[in-house]
Amino acid sequence: MDIGQKVKVYRIRDKVSRDTANKLGKTGIVKEYKMTDGSGVGVVVQFDDKSATWFFEDEIQPID
Repeated sequence: MDIGQKVKVYRIRDKVSRDTANKLGKTGIVKEYKMTDGSGVGVVVQFDDKSATWFFEDEIQPID
């Protein structure tokens, strides 16, 4: 994933808040990278409503 890339949230693998769960199926822009629990790197995605949430890379997919 590259910063500025448009992505879609296609799965959520952990238990999350209702606000985050509502992002499933939504599209947004990758704004930055985030170190996770030591097992990888996540990305912060900003959505059209200006909210931002981080996801593991396997929870999002790039769209054209």
